[in-house]
Amino acid sequence: MATILVVDDELGIRALLSEILSDEGHTVEVAENAAQARRLRESMRPDLVLLDIWMPDVDGVTLLKEWSAGGQLGMPVIMMSGHGTIDTAVEATKFGASAFLEKPITLQKLLRAVEQALVRPAHRPVQPMAETSLATSSAGMDGLPYSQYAAAPAPLLPPVPSGPQARQNFDLDRPLREARDAFEKSYFEFHLAKEGGSMTRVAEKTGLERTHLYRKLKQLGVDLSRNKRGGG
Repeated sequence: MATILVVDDELGIRALLSEILSDEGHTVEVAENAAQARRLRESMRPDLVLLDIWMPDVDGVTLLKEWSAGGQLGMPVIMMSGHGTIDTAVEATKFGASAFLEKPITLQKLLRAVEQALVRPAHRPVQPMAETSLATSSAGMDGLPYSQYAAAPAPLLPPVPSGPQARQNFDLDRPLREARDAFEKSYFEFHLAKEGGSMTRVAEKTGLERTHLYRKLKQLGVDLSRNKRGGG
């Protein structure tokens, strides 16, 4: 997991991005202006910066240029704006931005941009992940042909499943409420384990609002700490 700095003058945006990224296991710090961003960039040395373009004191592109000119862009920077133009995005990319997110930022686009930025060195343009897939590529992630992976011997025994399983047996000889609660608890424990404890992904997968989901899990007695990803 990464250390991420979120720079935005809107409290709501800072709080939302911080909650989502923290839920993914990242360590998040926030800044509301360029002055705070400078101090935090120097003290915490983030792995990634999410930087708003329109801020009241110093705009994000100016701050990006400052870091670029001072040799301080050792981390990828994702620019954000609700009023950005193509020219602004091109300018930001020219000065070292890894990606450009238009507000309102969707969950899928945010997580995708963060994932791409963290696996690529700073200053390199981000290519869409869909361009390369295991089905069409002739080489694996370490550059070896897939034929070499196919030749590897299969394990003698299948892996032993761990955690909640997709198929379970339930005791139906009980009151409806008890049976329903048991099913719902197993259902949410399964999805929490599958998503590594990410409340954001579980809410998206199950179609529940996060607040409703938290209430439901607490009511069912689900242990939220068991599958929670560690920070780092």
